[in-house]
Amino acid sequence: METMTKKKVLKTMKPTKTNMTLDELFSLCDNRLKKIFSQYSQEIPSLELKTAMEYTLFNGGKHLRPLLIYATGLIFDAPLENLDIPASSVELVHTYSLIHDDLPCMDNADIRRGKPTCHKAYGEGIAVLAGDALHTLAMQIIASHPSSLKAEKRLQMMCTLSNACGPYGMAAGQALDLTVMNDESISREMLIDIYRLKTGALFAACIEMGRLASRDDDEINQTALQEFGNCIGLAFQIQDDILDTESTTEILGKSQGIDIKNKKITYPHLVGVTPAKEKVQSLYEEALEAVNYLGHKAQLLRELTGHMLQRNR
Repeated sequence: METMTKKKVLKTMKPTKTNMTLDELFSLCDNRLKKIFSQYSQEIPSLELKTAMEYTLFNGGKHLRPLLIYATGLIFDAPLENLDIPASSVELVHTYSLIHDDLPCMDNADIRRGKPTCHKAYGEGIAVLAGDALHTLAMQIIASHPSSLKAEKRLQMMCTLSNACGPYGMAAGQALDLTVMNDESISREMLIDIYRLKTGALFAACIEMGRLASRDDDEINQTALQEFGNCIGLAFQIQDDILDTESTTEILGKSQGIDIKNKKITYPHLVGVTPAKEKVQSLYEEALEAVNYLGHKAQLLRELTGHMLQRNR
């Protein structure tokens, strides 16, 4: 049965496009993720859990993390079926983290993507379970979703993603966020360490998993892409802080000024908004410099990076 499944997957594989536009990438990512998520949500036995999971999952996310996976994998001609696995898994993990972040015991947020947060719509208990289920499903997809991806690569992806979202990454960053980011004496170095854990680690994991979906085994590529991922991850979080200060609830799709409400010490709070903006710009430039040697193959990744720099939510 397993052999038949593999043959079927290999038969349906299509060549990846090396000249894809950014709009085409957005459409491809959105369509493929929806197809996969719909496939898995159909058989969830609890209607309330299913509805709560879909409520946040299909609620207009930007899909930046899956987009980074597709854009990176296409550099090395990774089959789309291989890229679907980490792309869908990381979006599930990201969505679970948003549900839990919004809970009263964390950021206590009422709005997410322009709608009531999951716990506001379905209650705290179901929201916690929805996050748990999304997290677990992410690992299930890496382990067993049909593809030609070898077991060794699946294990590497699982380790990469677990490391980025567990006690050595996002969970640790969020714990430090809860316990030390209200401390007025927090240093810039400590704050950056927290940002790298709670946000940057998952971005870096996306870049690595995109590469793992291909046949690339070049250490130079791995090191350069790791530098790229670290830079954009840190830039993204500082950019989020700036937007929380300068944007509006309507544009953000979430409560503006929530960091101030929760008395969080952020990077713009420490250094000022203008130096924070300069730091974001320099980090994106460092990221682009890290992959400059890849030439035209990385053009789509560069364009996506530019799109991230210009975002307003």
